[in-house]
Amino acid sequence: MAPPPRKIQTLSHRQVSRRSLLAGVGVAALGAAGAVGCSRAPEEGEVEGGDLLERVRDRGTVRIGIASEPPFGYINDKGEPTGEAPELAKVVFKNLGIDNVEPVPVDFSALIPGLRAQQFDVVSAGMYINATRCQQVLFSDPDYLMLDAFIVRKGNPHNITRYEDIVEKKLKLASGEAYAEIAYAEAAGIKDILILPDQVAGLDAVVQGRVDAFAGTSITVRDVVKNSRRAEHTEPFQPIVDGEPAYGAGGFAFRLSEANFRDAFNKELDKLRKNKNEGLLKIVGPFGFTQEEMTDLTAEELCG
Repeated sequence: MAPPPRKIQTLSHRQVSRRSLLAGVGVAALGAAGAVGCSRAPEEGEVEGGDLLERVRDRGTVRIGIASEPPFGYINDKGEPTGEAPELAKVVFKNLGIDNVEPVPVDFSALIPGLRAQQFDVVSAGMYINATRCQQVLFSDPDYLMLDAFIVRKGNPHNITRYEDIVEKKLKLASGEAYAEIAYAEAAGIKDILILPDQVAGLDAVVQGRVDAFAGTSITVRDVVKNSRRAEHTEPFQPIVDGEPAYGAGGFAFRLSEANFRDAFNKELDKLRKNKNEGLLKIVGPFGFTQEEMTDLTAEELCG
């Protein structure tokens, strides 16, 4: 079910956007116009085995859709894909016999439409797994579990620790375009949310006093304020929606027609998740992920 209507202001800033429960916006706009390859698209909701893995192996290159958001995925100064998800992709796909990873950068809100339009083979952007998206794509098991946090002014003058504080103290909240945190805030009763392109714009808004807090993932928020003298991040917390934890667990997305590809990916990912020393944490650790972000949840559990 789509979230209820909300009153949102939109400002333009920089090029980045991010993770939400509001997936699939603009599917029709992309449509078949951007499609490549000759696979038959499945019927809506239809899951098939697919042969994309074999075709990708034959060409030796997998195209990954990424959104420009450190530390989850971005293009470095050398024009190469890097970040938590692309680096994990390089390892898993190499183990599957695919040596070359080719990035296709798009806005975060265009990742699922672009995947469905066959602009790339897999989404490699640390995308949150939720029931809405699970109706549109096949997810791998998650490679991290993330809590939320706020950017606040230095000293946290309003003592903001959770979404309910924003409501109770009648404060102003911002979040990022297509962030899951929008839905979490709405579930807590926040009706007027300033929508910004990314966490950098959020930091600026807090520092300038346009909002009292910016909501994002704990690792993203922590990274953006580390060199700021006028802002800080709050302690990570678990968002609650309708009395239940709203898990921010991210994974890779595949087309509904490519269950074989997803299943092969999961087998390699599972080996890395079980290897405590040379596995998943070693790959994602350089991007700020710790043992606290590791998880044994499955996509099936998260899809509900």
